[in-house]
Amino acid sequence: MPDSVHHGTPLGAVDTAWLHMEQRTNLMMVTGLFLLDGPLDVDDLRETLRERVIDRFPRMRHRVRENGTSASWASDPHFDLRTHVHRMALPRPGGKKALREVVSDLMSTPLDFTKPLWQCHLIEHADRGSTVLMRLHHCIGDGLALGHLLLSMTDRVPWFETHPPPVLPRRFAEHVGWLTDHAGAVIAGLLRGGLQAGRLVQSGLDNIRHPSEVAAFAGSLADGAGILYDLIRRPCDPATPLRGPLGVSKRAAWSRPIPLDEVKRIGQPSGATVNDVLLAAVAGGLRRYLASRGTRPGGLEIHATVPVNLRPPEQADELGNRFGLVQVALPVGVRWRKERLRLVHERMLALKQSQEALVAFQLLGALGRAPRRVADFLLNLLGSKSTAVMTNVVGPRWPVYLCGRRVDSLMFWVPQSARMGVGVSILSYAGQVTIGVSTDEGLVPDPESIVAGFESELRAFRAPAGIPSGVARRRRARRAGR
Repeated sequence: MPDSVHHGTPLGAVDTAWLHMEQRTNLMMVTGLFLLDGPLDVDDLRETLRERVIDRFPRMRHRVRENGTSASWASDPHFDLRTHVHRMALPRPGGKKALREVVSDLMSTPLDFTKPLWQCHLIEHADRGSTVLMRLHHCIGDGLALGHLLLSMTDRVPWFETHPPPVLPRRFAEHVGWLTDHAGAVIAGLLRGGLQAGRLVQSGLDNIRHPSEVAAFAGSLADGAGILYDLIRRPCDPATPLRGPLGVSKRAAWSRPIPLDEVKRIGQPSGATVNDVLLAAVAGGLRRYLASRGTRPGGLEIHATVPVNLRPPEQADELGNRFGLVQVALPVGVRWRKERLRLVHERMLALKQSQEALVAFQLLGALGRAPRRVADFLLNLLGSKSTAVMTNVVGPRWPVYLCGRRVDSLMFWVPQSARMGVGVSILSYAGQVTIGVSTDEGLVPDPESIVAGFESELRAFRAPAGIPSGVARRRRARRAGR
């Protein structure tokens, strides 16, 4: 369904809340990354954006007009796609490190609020590969909506089943009219798929539940008030190198793609889900990082704020924000990996039966209508209860193509609301899973260390009983010496 925004249409209360969270030191952008297997023509990219995104989602032509505590969508009379799509070359010799620097710089750069709040960057590699990076403000939509928007640019088959000609076609519709004519059927197929590419559920919980079920489960108003009271009374997270005043510069890092079947095998003996395993590995990676910074992690627990989708699947192509938040206690102080996994699994099961996400959604709506000073106070209060934002996104189980080029890898990063300086994004795509870490440079100048710790934790899960790898090596050495 096309977005029906017209001139002067008010932003929803939750969308306004995300707009007002924007700070110079904490930009409310969702950043998506397509790593492609070859070079891309910038004119083809612009034309695909026009046909697949701009014409389908008119909100992408609208800027935000603020008036006190309220805001509305207003048509940009000077909208020019060329001002939103930029072409740049990766500094030689290229490689992941150079790309990481470019992504970090763009993640630290605010969007232009005099124009529609999105930007697209075509980054050309020295090795003839290319990357498409999209930056979109959170007030446009949540992870489900923006993920659906981004995937609407892609196809399940390349433009040509054989090798493409030397010059890629200028107009997608002239060469693959069938896909254009049947775009609705393609999107519907994505939604019906096993991992449901179009859904991109912005959630650390596994298919949390349909909103109608949430409403039926919600119970009494008194229960919701009790949850809100508990949220406010919850102790602040302890002081660690992951918390502190924020600066302008941000850093980005991401892992190698990890086979999804490998993650499933780790969780099968204990009945843990893929998401449980990944969160437990993140907790272990954070434990390693804190230890490297001189913090004794023994007995330490920190909280992660996890978005939970509250949008019905049939509304996947509507923009706006429809999600709640829950706080997950990460047992970083627990030494044994299997015990960390058990605790994460139990806590996630409990959260799936909780009303916390629905209460948080209502609270976000209230913040969108509140005076800025009141909203800032409450956001700071709630932000003090968590150390990081963690999001789990379910992507396509099959490879997709952008302008005829295969997407080798997908990645994204979420903004860290409420003055938090660490964000962890988990994305599954084509049978593999990748995590992205974004940090405030002043707090965590080396997010690649957290990524390395996460990867080491997954490898260490293969050790006997999930015990520390050093202990496992010593035991194997003793057995070998017998």
